[in-house]
Amino acid sequence: FCGECLQPCLQVPSPLCPLCRVPFDPKKVEKASGVEKQLSAYKAPCRGCSKKVSLAKMRSHVSSCAKVQEQMANCPKFVPVVPTSQPVPSNIPNRSTFVCPYCGARNLDQQELVKHCMENHRNDPNKVVCPVCSAMPWGDPSYKSANFLQHLLHRHKFSYDTFVDYNIDEEAALQAALALSLSEN
Repeated sequence: FCGECLQPCLQVPSPLCPLCRVPFDPKKVEKASGVEKQLSAYKAPCRGCSKKVSLAKMRSHVSSCAKVQEQMANCPKFVPVVPTSQPVPSNIPNRSTFVCPYCGARNLDQQELVKHCMENHRNDPNKVVCPVCSAMPWGDPSYKSANFLQHLLHRHKFSYDTFVDYNIDEEAALQAALALSLSEN
């Protein structure tokens, strides 16, 4: 993990691994100097301005790149492809927008939920159910995260819709992933 992602885990009395959630000893955290060297040595073009930037500095560059900010500002919000008079089926869970579990703010997409919670609930100690996880087929609507903000930052940096086909079961998804992996190699 990079320092920025691991730092919030170290600021709690009983740190948990952001990936597997197992307790760990912060004194045994080691810097991955080999990975750090590779990230500093390898350069890639910025998706906005195309300037070559080392991977170690890419996140910082992208967050301040005017062209990337302009692209993000011009991204359309979700709208239906074709207008329809048909009602949205009620048996399909809403996995596009969520309600803040702290204050009830509605219609937040995943990124807006993360931003909203970081700006408005950073110091809220209440244990809450993650609305993103509870909307997933495998989600437990009664499970309350011990540290919801850490959970949001580590688990919901991307949209599940990009990677998950909700119409197939876990075994079929695994087989599809393996087949795709084998075909790419």
